[in-house]
Amino acid sequence: MSDLAVNEFDRQEVAASPVEKFREYLATQGKRLTQERETIVREIFAEHEHFDSDQIVARLTQPRRDGGRVSRATIYRTISSLEEAGLIRKVARSNDREVYEHDYGYPQHDHFICEKCQQLVEFRNEEISAVLERVAADHGFRMSGHRLEVHGICAECAKPPSRRHRKLDMI
Repeated sequence: MSDLAVNEFDRQEVAASPVEKFREYLATQGKRLTQERETIVREIFAEHEHFDSDQIVARLTQPRRDGGRVSRATIYRTISSLEEAGLIRKVARSNDREVYEHDYGYPQHDHFICEKCQQLVEFRNEEISAVLERVAADHGFRMSGHRLEVHGICAECAKPPSRRHRKLDMI
């Protein structure tokens, strides 16, 4: 999204591409990977960025070179299936829209979310992971992963106004 900042993480080596993993998942559900579903997966995984359903709809509902197009309903159903398959996950809500990111093939990371401008910043911190592992062990809990979203105000939004208002401007 244009109002979300993304720090790039190196993609991890994976045994199967997102398309192949989705094909495997669909097979377990008694479904097949249609051309439309494959187009959606390829579009979503073309770049590592946070996205919402409306962005994918805007990109894929236009007629394609082959004359076809992907329906809005197919996009929404496929995004839901990709989430169920563990290939993407919801990160946050931005302006009342669900924001997603890739989960498959990317390292564990956390997020800062600005409550004013909705900027989303990814970060990795091994110390946080180590603390969580220790706390989990203290409670006899076996962690399989974690998800941390820190809400607040980004540096840009926290800046004071660049000029002071004159008293006459405030009337």
